Amino acid sequence: MFHSFAAVESRNTNYQRIQPVASSKPAPNATTIPDSSSKLGTDKTIITRTAISLEYASLVNPGHCPLGMYAVPSSDSIFIWDAVFFVHKGYYADSVLKFRLTFPTNYPDSPPSVDFVTDIFHPLISSTGSFNLAPRFKPWRPKEHHVFDVLHWVKAAFKKHALNSFQESDCFNKEAFRYHESAQSFAALATQSASLSQSESALYDADHPSPMGNNTGSEFVFHKLTPEHFDQERAKLGLPKWDDVHKLPSS
Repeated sequence: MFHSFAAVESRNTNYQRIQPVASSKPAPNATTIPDSSSKLGTDKTIITRTAISLEYASLVNPGHCPLGMYAVPSSDSIFIWDAVFFVHKGYYADSVLKFRLTFPTNYPDSPPSVDFVTDIFHPLISSTGSFNLAPRFKPWRPKEHHVFDVLHWVKAAFKKHALNSFQESDCFNKEAFRYHESAQSFAALATQSASLSQSESALYDADHPSPMGNNTGSEFVFHKLTPEHFDQERAKLGLPKWDDVHKLPSS
C-alpha cells in the first residue's frame, strides 16, 4: 500500500489523469527525425509518424494497454512516449515505475527502445535504465509485433514466471540475475526497490537522480495530496471518501 496519497498529471493536454497543475519541470528533448529536405526523407517521416500515431490510437482497444499502465506521447515529439507502471502483484508489488519508449526513425521496421526513468533492481534493466526486449522479440517482426506487445512484455517481465525463465545471456543486470538464484534474497531486494520507487524523493523531486540521467522531463508529474484533496479527487470520480472505504463491511 502506498504510504502517501499522490496525484499524477500529464503535461500533454491530450492525456491527463486529473486537472493539471503548473509544473516547472523541463520539457523532454525531442528525438532526431529524418532530414525533411528531401522528398524521400519527408515521405519516410510521414510514414513513421503515421505508424506511431496509429499505434497510440490502438491502445484504446480492449486488452491493448495493460492494466496498471499508462502511456502518452511527449508534447515535443511523437517519437517519444512516456509511461508509468503501477505494479500490483509479485516481488515488485506497489512499485511506481516511470519508463520511456523511444521510436527509431525506421519504425516499424525496428522496435522502440525502452528505458526506465525509475531506478529499479531487475535482471533485464541495466544500470542506465535500458530494458532488454530481446527475450520476447527474437526477432522483431514489424508486421506481427506492435507497441502494445512491448507494453505487455514490460509488465510480464515483472511477474514470477517470467523472472524464472530468464537466461543469463539476456540479462543486462547480472547481479540481479545471480540474486534470483536465492528467492528470499531476491524478494528482499525487489521489495526494497519497490519501496524506494514510491518514496517522496522518487515521486515528487524533479531533481531526483535517474538511471537515464538528469532532466529526463517525464510527461507524468506526481504531486503530493493532502487527505482532504485526495477525498476531493475521489468525489469528482464518484468514489466514497478513503476512510469510508475501510469502514465498509467485507463481503
